[in-house]
Amino acid sequence: MTGTLYLCATPIGNLEDITLRVLRILKEVDLIAAEDTRNSIKLLNYFQIKTPLTSYHEYNKIEKGRYLIEQLQEGKNIALVTDAGTPGISDPGEELVSMAYEAGISVTSLPGACACVTALTISGLPTRRFSFEAFLPADKHERQAVLSELVEDTRTLIIYEAPHRLTKTLKELYKVLGERKMALCRELTKRYETVFSTTLSEAITFYEKQEPKGECVLIIEGKSREKQREEYYKQWNTISIEEHMQRYTDAGMDRKEAMKQVAIERGIPKREVYNQLIKE
Repeated sequence: MTGTLYLCATPIGNLEDITLRVLRILKEVDLIAAEDTRNSIKLLNYFQIKTPLTSYHEYNKIEKGRYLIEQLQEGKNIALVTDAGTPGISDPGEELVSMAYEAGISVTSLPGACACVTALTISGLPTRRFSFEAFLPADKHERQAVLSELVEDTRTLIIYEAPHRLTKTLKELYKVLGERKMALCRELTKRYETVFSTTLSEAITFYEKQEPKGECVLIIEGKSREKQREEYYKQWNTISIEEHMQRYTDAGMDRKEAMKQVAIERGIPKREVYNQLIKE
């Protein structure tokens, strides 16, 4: 019998947010794999948990991952914890889960605190549809590619950022996305938790004067469908209806069908296209 890999969500600030089930599993498993053992030992000591601890992080995830899989194959149960929140969300836990499934090992997740969902629910922005981007890529080209994909996204956007990079990232977002409503959430569940309801430009002005502190979650409104429609129709207003028609008729489209397509693309009645062509 192989062991089970338990993904245990830990508090993102307030220690009372840990679940009773997570506490029980952390005591019962044979080993706890932690992103930062120095951080996790404080949590374990607080709850008087004596289970052996080992490190598992971005820089040893392959070698240590193999070791953990071997332990699981020998029948040991292992709990995976991150510095704060749910393992596998913006951390190397996803790699270990993938390795576990390839090895035929059972994996289960013990739900609990998660910064992205916590911030979203208190942001005041739409929550039905959202896109979680975590930390934007450090590589310049990859970062630009991700940002360009977000321009037309109508979902609420969630981005993590460290305080020392916050102002730079806000400026990048403003340059690419334009003005957007946003909520900047910091120190979630902690004593000085704040939710700053603002806009991208206002946030830039504020943090150019005041040094950012604490890990931040940026909740940014998606592009409105109304704005998308405006931009779509606007692109066709740069040419005349006759020129618009010519594009389709030159391509072999029937004149009646071309009139219909032009009306759709310009957001006007087909009769208006017809009347304009008669005048010309």
